[in-house]
Amino acid sequence: MGSPVNDLTPTSETLGADLRALRKARGLTLTDLAEALGRSVGWLSQVERDKSEPSISDLRQIAKCLNVPVSMLFAHSAAPSHEQGFIVRAEARRPMGSGEEGLVEELLSPDLTDDFEMVHSTFAPRSRMQIPAKRPTQEVGYMISGRLKLRIGAQEFDVGPGDSFRIRHDTYQWENPYEEPAVAIWVIAPPVY
Repeated sequence: MGSPVNDLTPTSETLGADLRALRKARGLTLTDLAEALGRSVGWLSQVERDKSEPSISDLRQIAKCLNVPVSMLFAHSAAPSHEQGFIVRAEARRPMGSGEEGLVEELLSPDLTDDFEMVHSTFAPRSRMQIPAKRPTQEVGYMISGRLKLRIGAQEFDVGPGDSFRIRHDTYQWENPYEEPAVAIWVIAPPVY
């Protein structure tokens, strides 16, 4: 790897081991973190042993409780040294979350050192965001395929291929009540993953 590792940076190869290391580095017990997440100790133990994979919402909550960027919890494949910071190959995208909520996200940005990030999102048919979100960001999404229902603030929209949308510090929620997946590209500033 070649770079120094501080006491907050996981050095292992699995999400579970990373979570366990981060939790212990903060002096938290399984019970402490499980209570903060509103989850059972058994569920958290399974996640830490890589027997269960958390959803994107779970990852966001865990990152918040551990005071780390969500991106620290995502798996990724190392790029060849001459491509690092420049190229992200389709097969080496950093996946985010388990897809349990019906959303699979992949980081398109080579790293998180820019003032923005790009994310590829695939929304499964008949899925919806379980908990509305509000982030201190400005986000623009572009629909590649499929359709989504979006709630941004108090307004509701239906968007499809070729449509784009913006979310600025608003509470938002998405739903794909349709029979086909929806795919969107998001640009988020500042980076949240």
